[in-house]
Amino acid sequence: MKIPFMDLSGSFDRVYPEINEKLQYLIRNTRFIGGEEIKQFEKEFAAYTDSTYAAACSNGTDALIIALKILGIGHGDKVLIPAYTFIATAEAVLAVGAEVDFIDIDEDYYTLSPLSLKKYMESEKSKNVKCIIPVHIYGHMADMRKIRDIADEYKLKIIEDAAQAHGSSINGKQSGFYSDITAYSFYPGKNLGAFGDAGAITMENDELYKRAKMTIDHGRWNEKYIHSSIGCNKRMDTIQAAILRIKLKYLNEWNNKRIEIADKYSNKLKNGFMIPKKKAGVKHVYHIYALQIEDRENIIKQLKSRGVNAGIHYPLPLHRQPALKYLNYTNGSFPISENLAKKELSLPLWPEMNDEQIDYVVEQIKDVAK
Repeated sequence: MKIPFMDLSGSFDRVYPEINEKLQYLIRNTRFIGGEEIKQFEKEFAAYTDSTYAAACSNGTDALIIALKILGIGHGDKVLIPAYTFIATAEAVLAVGAEVDFIDIDEDYYTLSPLSLKKYMESEKSKNVKCIIPVHIYGHMADMRKIRDIADEYKLKIIEDAAQAHGSSINGKQSGFYSDITAYSFYPGKNLGAFGDAGAITMENDELYKRAKMTIDHGRWNEKYIHSSIGCNKRMDTIQAAILRIKLKYLNEWNNKRIEIADKYSNKLKNGFMIPKKKAGVKHVYHIYALQIEDRENIIKQLKSRGVNAGIHYPLPLHRQPALKYLNYTNGSFPISENLAKKELSLPLWPEMNDEQIDYVVEQIKDVAK
């Protein structure tokens, strides 16, 4: 049996007729930039995330950059992020001219550790820290109540990186409830994915929303040739908005299927494997189903020979990335992140996965991991 790491074709087949009809309409009417599809997507995504405002933009990295810009984060400021995440979180901080530094992750849930954050803020290194970006890694939300308490104590802004967590929640609250701004990615492989790059930010503050919209679209607000500030072009294409509007209607169903598949994996692998844990009160939407396993490279190789395509997210924590070596961190600086980077193994998971495929993956990993 051949098991891909991810198969987007099933969800595509589900929505294709509606998307095809919408695309034909947009093409015939030459609707490619801005317009009603963008407005409606922003309205619908804001409603889905229990937010007052959503601003559509070009991709998830730009969403983080816009969020930092409109909060006034820049030169002379320091932003704290988890040591274990995709590099885009760090890139965004550096793109606005701020300094980035790292916090180790929670050993059980892989999200930014409030305890480590508190220790950092009590140290001499905390000078000039203005913002925290917790990342809801793999679809599991960080402990936002504790992070919010620390942010309030030290008067810090919070931007949630929810690129992997569309629809996740903690104690019934989605991303944005405990923060100033939330950034989303709609990269095609995400739980809510476009047919290319796309992103969005959500917020409650009307002034931040206005700044976001102006930053995304050349510094203008409702007048085509009046530019009240220096912005940039980070717009979402109209076609992507139309596609996302259609797919958004199915997101809860797809997330629930991911949860069902993850539960099946966990029930079958809980004896003998370090399966992902879920914090009480968290709705984990399993963008990634992450095991921890010894001898990972050999196991991945053997699985591939048996038709199972597993993955790694992520093999090198940020403080060990060549691009960030100037920060002078060494092995052992963030031990929990480093340990996870050595052992994390992502199993195949997509909403249309059937029991036969799940059982085959389980059988093969049990066999090769003996």
